[in-house]
Amino acid sequence: VQLQASGGSLVQPGGSLRLSCAVSGSIFNLNYLGWYRQAPGKQRDLVARISNSGNRNYVDSVKGRFTISRDKGKNTVYLQMNSLKPEDTAVYYCNARRSSGNDLWGQGTLVTVSS
Repeated sequence: VQLQASGGSLVQPGGSLRLSCAVSGSIFNLNYLGWYRQAPGKQRDLVARISNSGNRNYVDSVKGRFTISRDKGKNTVYLQMNSLKPEDTAVYYCNARRSSGNDLWGQGTLVTVSS
């Protein structure tokens, strides 16, 4: 399985971005697709994830602002980010979790929220 993330950019506070993650390879045993982020000097934390059945989970700090979605036909997962804040600045990583619990990672994409 390969994960290809894109969409990171510099955006002003209050702005919006949409991240995309294209998933290729053997995807039949993937339970979750999601996004994590890592700010400088901090650990990598879950932002949002979506299960095969469509259940969504969000970290409290992004609820109401971010939306995760999945296009099964395109094997792509998206993260729509609205009302961005400077504290959302981080490298965002696409993640896939197998039914075995193993995590797969894409390369990061940098989101910078600054005026």
